[in-house]
Amino acid sequence: MFVKRILVIVLSGSLLLATAPAGFGDQPTDQSPTPVVKQTAEQLQQLVAPIALYPDELVAEVLAGATYPTQVVEANRWLQDHKNLQGKQLADQVDKQPWDSSVKALTEFPSVLANMDKNLSWTSSLGDAYMNQQQDVTDAVQSMRQRAETAGNLKGNSQQRVEKQGNTIVIEPADPEVVYVPTYDPWVVYGAPLVVWPGWFWYPGLYVPGPGIGFGVGFGLGFVGGFGWGWHHWGFDWGHRNVIYNHSTYISHSTTFTNRNNFYHGRASLPAHGFAGRTGPAGTHAFAGAHHGVTAPARPQAGPHSGAFSGFNHGGVARSYSFGGRSSFGGFHGGGGFHGSGGFHGGGGRR
Repeated sequence: MFVKRILVIVLSGSLLLATAPAGFGDQPTDQSPTPVVKQTAEQLQQLVAPIALYPDELVAEVLAGATYPTQVVEANRWLQDHKNLQGKQLADQVDKQPWDSSVKALTEFPSVLANMDKNLSWTSSLGDAYMNQQQDVTDAVQSMRQRAETAGNLKGNSQQRVEKQGNTIVIEPADPEVVYVPTYDPWVVYGAPLVVWPGWFWYPGLYVPGPGIGFGVGFGLGFVGGFGWGWHHWGFDWGHRNVIYNHSTYISHSTTFTNRNNFYHGRASLPAHGFAGRTGPAGTHAFAGAHHGVTAPARPQAGPHSGAFSGFNHGGVARSYSFGGRSSFGGFHGGGGFHGSGGFHGGGGRR
């Protein structure tokens, strides 16, 4: 009797498996990837507002460097630890570092690099958006420049040259060997006030209250002569909305944002510096942790601006293509080598 009961159970189980729908015992694992949620023009304009009025080459360096947020942090902390290095000696040591060329280039502008470190959530969101909405981001830069021009706050002077070519506004240093980083309030300089990026912290030397634009000291470019990552190797092809590096379209090889659906399935190692207590927008932590062996959170918190690496959206891959030649609208100085004397130059006052 017992044997018959066991046989009935086995046969019933076999019948159930034979009549079950396909995949009942083996659930599918290849789910469709989460679609990339593109940001609106207004969101991207808010995102680029702090840098849109920088010279073209510096905008290019910031956008490229923002795709490497951990290197931005590491480079800024490295500069802080090597304040004794100056000029050519500093450039020689920077050249030896394992950072992307864009991050090395940003060491020429320590206040800009420090601001990107301080506003790390914004930096990572900018890099995220540039990787996934490259042309939209550069369109946003042009939109903000046009707004600043309409408001009467963007004009050429002894520090910068502002040139309009069709619907494109090009900003370049008045002296190709001295770069003045403009200082302004990114939330009021464009006319109608913008909503402040959540958790944004202004950085000394890059922010000035009120609607105008000021200029501090000028950065001489001579000390980076001979290095392939320096200022004159960067620019914009505004016709194709591409960052240009060494005569070709810049392609970021950062793995931070190339597949954001999978990024948080593991744990991303971060530089061995103290990040405890640093917060991003809406109270979310941007690289919370202690000193050595710090890792990013396993999963981002929800929300449009949460987490140091979450940016606005999730998922997607980098999209770029090769383009040889100079910038279509100027803003790019080809060739290698630098001929300035280096050092700092006094800047003009606020307009």
